[in-house]
Amino acid sequence: MPKSGPLLSLTNVARRYPSLDVMPGESVAIVGPSGSGKSTLLQIIGTLDRPSSGTVTLNGQDLNALNELELATVRNEKIGFVFQAHYLLPQCSVMENVLVPTLAGSAKKAGSEPPTDRAARLLKRVGLADRVTHRPGQLSGGERQRVAVVRALINQPELLLADEPTGSLDHVSAQELGQLLVDLNREEKVTLIVVTHARELAARMGRTLELRDGKLAAVAGSPS
Repeated sequence: MPKSGPLLSLTNVARRYPSLDVMPGESVAIVGPSGSGKSTLLQIIGTLDRPSSGTVTLNGQDLNALNELELATVRNEKIGFVFQAHYLLPQCSVMENVLVPTLAGSAKKAGSEPPTDRAARLLKRVGLADRVTHRPGQLSGGERQRVAVVRALINQPELLLADEPTGSLDHVSAQELGQLLVDLNREEKVTLIVVTHARELAARMGRTLELRDGKLAAVAGSPS
């Protein structure tokens, strides 16, 4: 693993996105008007979509050069996803939902916790230690989204991508989830990129970029 330099780099990516470098452990918000391409950009970063030109590298690996099976492995091992909808399996318990990404058979990372231990620790960390046997239908919206965050972190990803993670939550739950993402970014040493319309959430990130007319620019008062 490189000791310095960006964790993530986008260079001349089509859809007119300029270059973007994100350093290990950084937290970045991407804001902009509806239809500006924020979610598409996040999908390209997360290998859910491919750019028609340009390069995307993650920790020095050219993602454009990988086939679909290799990209699936990258998504499972190196990237965690949190969406506006939680996408939890309704028939499964909280613990079972969190452990779903571990079923792909990825090689265990050196020195990592057993998946069940890590799941229990993270669920306790997000205040859900007493909900591990509950099903999603028995949880509040904020609780379901916290389960989704733990699921995204279960395989110790290098990069956590969150697409409007607070969009379906009430104000209090949105504030709590926003702070939780910031805290876990620091505690789990995971690089965090958040796409959001919520300026309050964006303000919690280390820097904020605005996507408008195909161009990314630092928001005033935010580090470039």
